[in-house]
Amino acid sequence: LITFEVAQFCFLCCLLISMIFQTLRQELSLRNLRARMVESSAEVKRREDSIMDMKSKIQELKTTVDNANLKLEDLKKEKTEKEKALQESEKSLETCNAGKKKTELGESIKKLQTAKNKAQEEIGKLKQQILDREKTICAHADMTKEEAR
Repeated sequence: LITFEVAQFCFLCCLLISMIFQTLRQELSLRNLRARMVESSAEVKRREDSIMDMKSKIQELKTTVDNANLKLEDLKKEKTEKEKALQESEKSLETCNAGKKKTELGESIKKLQTAKNKAQEEIGKLKQQILDREKTICAHADMTKEEAR
């Protein structure tokens, strides 16, 4: 009987020791898992913060891009307006130049007409001088000679 009780006691002691061992092993495993969970939570928190920072930066960049697009549209409108103004100015300048050319052409024609009139007066005077000389020559020439006739 004693041996059976000793064997039973030994068996229970072994069972108790193995249960204690299993409990300690599970406890250590749980501690390890808790530590990893805390580390993972901290990593998740850091990443969430990083994501939030990135989102805010993205939002700032979107705002900047939107502002730049608005400025670009304004500049395009301004460019279009200035191109229209330039075309109108060029048309106005062409009209003005055409008017000047007509005025200058008219003045040139008047100058040419005046020069023509002066030239005709000079021609008339020269013709008159030639006629006067011929009359003078004829008056002094001897009509009896063949050369004078």
